[in-house]
Amino acid sequence: MDIPLHRKMSARIQRAFTLLEVMIILAILSITSAIAIVGYSGYVETSKVAAASAQIRALSLLIADYANENGNYPTSLNDIGNQNLVDPWGNPYTYNNLIINAPGTSQHNTFNISIARKDGNLVPINTHYDLYSSGKDGESQAPLRASASKDDVIYANDGGYIGLAREF
Repeated sequence: MDIPLHRKMSARIQRAFTLLEVMIILAILSITSAIAIVGYSGYVETSKVAAASAQIRALSLLIADYANENGNYPTSLNDIGNQNLVDPWGNPYTYNNLIINAPGTSQHNTFNISIARKDGNLVPINTHYDLYSSGKDGESQAPLRASASKDDVIYANDGGYIGLAREF
């Protein structure tokens, strides 16, 4: 038995529409996936910044305890037992003691401005020590306005601010 011509045409048109519908669905899924991935990666970065901020806060408490017990700030994170601590991006935290202790000289507790992190006006952001993560790119420079420093997670205003350098 022969199938009428109009049924053959109808079957071909339905297959073409089905293929078109599949292509539209794939396009919608691709766009939705792209939006979801971008949103998720932003969430992951926000979580890493929060984790680095929490670690810096904990380190600052250990540094304060050390200073209270010893009368001076540690020379490195080794002194507080955290030399191997890394940030969420896998980079070591940077700690710089800004106070130069020179026992037996007239220069007790002088401020070392040459290694201090600086704000947009090139004013040091801390008075005793700098503590920071070099962020996602793993790079940093002393002035916070440098492009390599914008993603750093910093300890600033002697603990009054802990967060992204670009937001300070």
